Amino acid sequence: MNASDDGSDFELSRRRLLAAAGLGAGLGAVVAGTPVAAAEAPGAPTDPAIPPVAGLHLQFGADAAAQMTVSWHSLQPVRRPRVLLGRMDGRLEQTVEAQTVSYVDGKSGQTVHAHHARLSGLRPDTAYLYGALHEGAVPQFATFRTAPRGRAAFTFTSFGDQGTPSLGKAYVPPEGVKLPDTLWVNDNLGSPSAADTTAGVERVQPLFHLFNGDLCYANLAHDRVRAWWDFWANNSRSASRRPWMPSPGNHENELGNGPIGYQAYQTYFAVPEAAGQTELTRGLWYAFTVGSVRVLSIANDDVCYQDGGDSYVRGYSAGAQKAWLEKELSAARASRDIDWIVVCMHQVAISTADKFNGADLGVRQEWTPLFDRYGVDLVVCGHEHHYERSHPLRGHEANATLTPLAAATATDAIDTRQGTVHMVIGGGGTSRPSNALFFDPPQCRVITAVGPPDPKTGRRPPIYVTERAPWSAVRNAAHAYGFAAFAVDPGRPGGLTTIKVTYYDVAGPDGRLAPFETFTLRRPRRG
Repeated sequence: MNASDDGSDFELSRRRLLAAAGLGAGLGAVVAGTPVAAAEAPGAPTDPAIPPVAGLHLQFGADAAAQMTVSWHSLQPVRRPRVLLGRMDGRLEQTVEAQTVSYVDGKSGQTVHAHHARLSGLRPDTAYLYGALHEGAVPQFATFRTAPRGRAAFTFTSFGDQGTPSLGKAYVPPEGVKLPDTLWVNDNLGSPSAADTTAGVERVQPLFHLFNGDLCYANLAHDRVRAWWDFWANNSRSASRRPWMPSPGNHENELGNGPIGYQAYQTYFAVPEAAGQTELTRGLWYAFTVGSVRVLSIANDDVCYQDGGDSYVRGYSAGAQKAWLEKELSAARASRDIDWIVVCMHQVAISTADKFNGADLGVRQEWTPLFDRYGVDLVVCGHEHHYERSHPLRGHEANATLTPLAAATATDAIDTRQGTVHMVIGGGGTSRPSNALFFDPPQCRVITAVGPPDPKTGRRPPIYVTERAPWSAVRNAAHAYGFAAFAVDPGRPGGLTTIKVTYYDVAGPDGRLAPFETFTLRRPRRG
């Protein structure tokens, strides 16, 4: 990248920012993670003992128009981690010290240090240049844009279930088979498509990205720390330029990493604080507002019956998350400044895939009544490794699975006052797609309980009940990988506001996109 999105010369701006911070002399240049012309600075520090700035990524603060957190990590302690923040022309505005948090991976004993610089006092809808650095390391530079304040047009994207496109484990052949050389395989359910989806997101250039859980499947990996490292190596090209806002999935539950297994996830991310959380549950649910859209990210392992992580943690918040969610939903729907309520989560209330995870009754029991009561417009989730969506749903049948009721059946234009649209967007890159497993005609397997732990595996087997699925609207059986883009149009006072939704199949290693479908959500503007 030679020029910024406002036409400024990126390299010149970078140099000005360094000079304003008193760091111009003797530093090599790194632009958005790509080394350039190291020879231009022969005195640049090259101490191989100094860890690099790695895994650069962004998260919105609670006030997305004025707050941004810049994060990176290292495998060794560092001195003075900090961020230089400036305007796009290189004028320095702030130098913000980063806070360091660490965890010791329970499997390898490796310590990971994450550095989070929380920026505040930013201008709404404004582009910034920033550089992340610590003592002795070459700064990493990128740009970001803050969210608009008040009603405005913007686009966000979403997918879940990615994995990494890397190789992390030596292949062990069957007994008696000898190979001339060591073969390496992926060990976190990733595939080459895990790189393609990120490239596709960058083609759209959204303001932010919602990640619907099961980020890198580190709990399955031979080397969990490497899985996270490879995840960020793949995604920082996007996440350093726009916030990637996650929800935790069952594969973020890693044995030995904290009492309930989420300590790695909680260390890498610094999301907005939320009421009712303890050190145990810090960062597992949160909310933020962009324009007139209120986004709530929730942690479904708290309510799900399925035993899908490294440990069974159902009920870990003792009701605190549900209390927070209801309070947040009530406030959002009461606010004249909020038109849209979007929930980001992992496990699903709907799925028409056979012989896969299925829907979870716990989600239907605990969350969907709140979605109904407070008129949630849209739910984005993952867990099932395909794309499908529901009709707008409101209420349920009086049966064992609480089968959701479709409030309308049009698929091109949907009034979300009638019900909540659920979108399963689990084609982020995993090597185990489920798009070839659809029931025909649509049905749903619902986990209604679990059995006692298996003496050999320790897992609680799911107990399924199969139901009809008249709530099923659209399914993508032909393609496994893709993501959704949401173009928010605030509309005019007294009129309608809309979200144009496009689901893209990702069709190549350059992130080539092929639209699968487009539809529109609409509701009256509230202010």
